[in-house]
Amino acid sequence: MGAQSGFLLLAALGFGYLLGSIPFGLILTRFAGLGDVRAIGSGNIGATNVLRTGRKGLAAATLVGDALKGTLAVLIAARLGDPDAALAAGLGAFLGHLFPVWLGFKGGKGVATFIGVLLALAPLAVLAFAVIWLGLAALLRYSSAAALAASAATPVVLWAMGESRIALLFVALALLLWWKHTPNIRRLIDGTEGRIGQKG
Repeated sequence: MGAQSGFLLLAALGFGYLLGSIPFGLILTRFAGLGDVRAIGSGNIGATNVLRTGRKGLAAATLVGDALKGTLAVLIAARLGDPDAALAAGLGAFLGHLFPVWLGFKGGKGVATFIGVLLALAPLAVLAFAVIWLGLAALLRYSSAAALAASAATPVVLWAMGESRIALLFVALALLLWWKHTPNIRRLIDGTEGRIGQKG
């Protein structure tokens, strides 16, 4: 890897990080006069916790915002003409959402941004993610369990599609997503995890 190529990858990573670190859930709930969303439910800044405010529109806007920042990071970096830059930007956006510098590196759990990055890199794979997530969410009413299963399946789907380089990226993203969901996994085991639409 040449110096110019290395700089390009670092720039794409940094750009993706800054874009990914925008905390839409926190910003939108504060503008709506609902205070700090981190003070309710799971304490997360993502769409599922925003839904616990009872404001479905805000939750949907948070989901879209958190997804699109991942999509835009990849698409903008891809215009540089380097496929690796697009992957680096996707990784950066995901890391930015999980560890935003503006919030003391305490961010969301990454599901929406995971989907957004996937949408930009392999749009067809999003359909598999959606089918798994929607099916399990409807059956179990646990957003976290649905997300964990869908994220674990994503690298397998990508590999089956012949997208081995993208699959390797999503192995890393899925591992990070699972790690950020450690408290949810414990609550799922204990039977104390909050269900979709549940307030408080």
